[in-house]
Amino acid sequence: MENAVKSVEDMDVFKKAHKITVEIYEITKTFPQDEKFALISQMRRAAYSIPSNLMEGGHRINKKEYRQFTNIAKGSVGELKYFLLLSKDLGYISENKYSILRQSVDELSKMLGGLIKSLTVTDH
Repeated sequence: MENAVKSVEDMDVFKKAHKITVEIYEITKTFPQDEKFALISQMRRAAYSIPSNLMEGGHRINKKEYRQFTNIAKGSVGELKYFLLLSKDLGYISENKYSILRQSVDELSKMLGGLIKSLTVTDH
């Protein structure tokens, strides 16, 4: 892959994904213990899937593979959006915390969309 970007860790989209992942780990610590192998596990997996797929994609050989992993990351954002909604509706997070996290996740989704667009292979 062309070295158009320094490293994945230096990208704003990666930094935001990592920050959200840390926040998800923190908030899920307060969830009921009986959610340990259910919602907590699923939310954390969806959250860490985003930066880990960016990292893996960034270490692939070409843009097409990188785009594929970025698409997977974007799918995990959709999954995380639902888990946030469910957490709010179950009373595990406040309406305010939900709004803040949802806005942050929506911003991340837009950033991933921009990255995907930039990775679109136009040459055949």
